[in-house]
Amino acid sequence: MTMQMAPLHARPVLLPLQLQDVGYGINGQTLISHITLSFEAGAPTLVLGPNGAGKSLLLRLCHGLIQPTQGQVIWQGAAAQNSQSLRFDQAMVFQKPVLLRRSVLANIEFPLKLRGIDTTARRSKAMTVLERVGLAALAERPARVLSGGEQQRLALARAWALEPQILFLDEPSAALDPGATRQVEGIIESIAATGTKIVMTTHDLGQARRLAGDVIFLHRGSVAERTPASEFFNMPRSDAARAFLQGDLTW
Repeated sequence: MTMQMAPLHARPVLLPLQLQDVGYGINGQTLISHITLSFEAGAPTLVLGPNGAGKSLLLRLCHGLIQPTQGQVIWQGAAAQNSQSLRFDQAMVFQKPVLLRRSVLANIEFPLKLRGIDTTARRSKAMTVLERVGLAALAERPARVLSGGEQQRLALARAWALEPQILFLDEPSAALDPGATRQVEGIIESIAATGTKIVMTTHDLGQARRLAGDVIFLHRGSVAERTPASEFFNMPRSDAARAFLQGDLTW
């Protein structure tokens, strides 16, 4: 039996997520500053910018892995006062997947167990998402012997199983070959189609063109512009973005 995932609108809403004048510094060095943004449900948001612009740091601040040294990161939806919602209704997948020393299936089932889902239901849901990402046949294999592309698909499946309202992806295909990259992009598109808000960093401009609904462009730790994707790629507003798209901006 295949378990259908509950629609996101059936649960209390966690979004919007707002960053109010957010900054972060360490050892006297400011890494990002004066970032004010809002993330709401909708098409994927791609975060672009040169190396060192603060892309990964921005996602870590949004996810709550680190706290800003200036300003506030605020969840404002109806579910925001529930600590369980903040724990399970938003998720993050990294460039290098963090996997448990367990089977592929157990990597999916473990967070579902933490969420309080019973054994039968979590097995069914785990197999459902593994089928969706093409890993069902590898369910009993140790997760850490998978190829790089398979490991990333597993990390996406694990996040998808929790049905997060927002999913942060930090360069999820940076180390993958073109075939594995397209598989990962297909999964991201499928997750977005279920209603999950995707916020993702990438250095691959072709990938950003394929996936983005809108673009946040970071330069030197600040937001240089946020525009619809078609507008960004055709008529960027900032000089820094124009230079970046032409390959002339490295910092």
